[in-house]
Amino acid sequence: MAGFEKLQEMLDAALKQAGEESSMLLGVTLSSGDSDIINTNRKSYFADMDDAVFVVAVESKEEYQGYFYLLFSLGDAIVMSSILLGIPAPRIAEKRRLRIMEADDIDAFGEIANQIIGSFNSVFQPKLPQKVHLKLLPPPKKYIPEIDQLTDAEPLPEGDYLMYRAPLEIEGQEMHYLDIMVPPELANLFDPQQEEKAAAASPEAATKAEAGDADTESAPRTQSILILCEDVDERQTVREYLAATGFDLVDAPLGADLHELLKETEVRVAVIEVNETGERDLAVCNRVCAQSSKASLPIIMCAGQWTRTAVLKALTYGASDILMKPFDADELMAKVQKYLHAA
Repeated sequence: MAGFEKLQEMLDAALKQAGEESSMLLGVTLSSGDSDIINTNRKSYFADMDDAVFVVAVESKEEYQGYFYLLFSLGDAIVMSSILLGIPAPRIAEKRRLRIMEADDIDAFGEIANQIIGSFNSVFQPKLPQKVHLKLLPPPKKYIPEIDQLTDAEPLPEGDYLMYRAPLEIEGQEMHYLDIMVPPELANLFDPQQEEKAAAASPEAATKAEAGDADTESAPRTQSILILCEDVDERQTVREYLAATGFDLVDAPLGADLHELLKETEVRVAVIEVNETGERDLAVCNRVCAQSSKASLPIIMCAGQWTRTAVLKALTYGASDILMKPFDADELMAKVQKYLHAA
């Protein structure tokens, strides 16, 4: 199972973006270091374990079908969920020491995990030749050695894995590692190790690939940035701010017919301005995602006031980032360029 450098690069990029976006959600800086690859299997991984873990299962759908798993130290999961819930530091330390994770903690960590998987989607899709969609499979599972029993499928299935281990950091907290466990079969779908040899051995396959490229080139779609806002003057201001990107700028009011608006263009990033951050306003994210040709479209939500609850709801509805109004050209351009460069 040597190799898989492309998959490692994708995972490291996804973790970096997940850290940035989760930091916004948590209100503290969460970051991760570069990962190390370790060949392992479930038996070896759990054989010498003395720390409890929190296991998040992820389903990979579309053209890359399979499952992989994110394994957090239980203490790290308690810290992150407690911070999101606004629990004071002394109580966080006590909960970590006693391994206390209640229903509210599990729900809060589920929101963090959703945010992380959203970041993975936004990084994976542009880097893969075919469509992919990653989906969190709730609920996360707690495993405490010498208390919980291993079964054939729990807390993750028996078998071999590539383990990508990345250190986590939160200022003022003692954090551990995130272990991403990927079965070799799925890893080989994401990052085929025999692709070059197979292509060289099959002239017919190469000819078909060239024909496919020609077909794709014969019907190009314009690439654009979508701007949604009720106020025509504010839309014009955003157009001026983003003119330097070189992309087509498509703007419309929030209630526009998105199917008609987007049928001949591929939206790379959406910028949505709302006056309020209620559920009705934030639900526009769902409409945009449903009409997008991208599996995970980066959406930047802009509003004059953001509470932690509103941020959480925006991320749940599909937003990738938020921006406080009023903002200037540099602030907006920095956000947009981050997602354009990720693609």
